[in-house]
Amino acid sequence: MNKLELFYGLLIGFAGTLVGSFLFITLLTDYTFIAGIEIMNSQGSLGKIITLGSIPNLIIFAALLKFNKDMIARGVVLALIILTLITVFL
Repeated sequence: MNKLELFYGLLIGFAGTLVGSFLFITLLTDYTFIAGIEIMNSQGSLGKIITLGSIPNLIIFAALLKFNKDMIARGVVLALIILTLITVFL
């Protein structure tokens, strides 16, 4: 069960980053989500968008710890580590 909870946390972490990136691009820029991703990628700023999109994961992590879902919270942290490695090498 622990590996399944870790996997759920991994999915939640990736989904939180995707939602955060979507909100950042649609609310704070004049672009649509897909056009914003393409433009930011051409400018070399895609890593910054991923980083800003990861901010909601802090709230998710704190909520999971409050509800004693430690393994799922570890999955969220693992997702952040994977996204960090992707951002560094992107």
